[in-house]
Amino acid sequence: MDKSKRTFRKRLPPIESGDRIDYRNMSLISRFISEQGKILSRRVNRLTLKQQRLITTAIKQARILSLLPFLNNEKQFERTESAPRTTGLRTSNN
Repeated sequence: MDKSKRTFRKRLPPIESGDRIDYRNMSLISRFISEQGKILSRRVNRLTLKQQRLITTAIKQARILSLLPFLNNEKQFERTESAPRTTGLRTSNN
């Protein structure tokens, strides 16, 4: 396919002009957090630099006020007692 014949689809901005970027706007903030609870990068979010900064501060404020968890650890402790944990102490067999 020729380079000149490629059609590019303009992506819609993820934040509309009417949306307020605020720590209380959980429906907006939760779109920019990964499943692990990490803040997604600006490239992934398709935000401007100013919008990304505002989203980041809003997410951090919501975390401090316990509206959002710092980590999303739903599958953290799935390990069963199949393998016993070793302690850091080693005994020498001399």
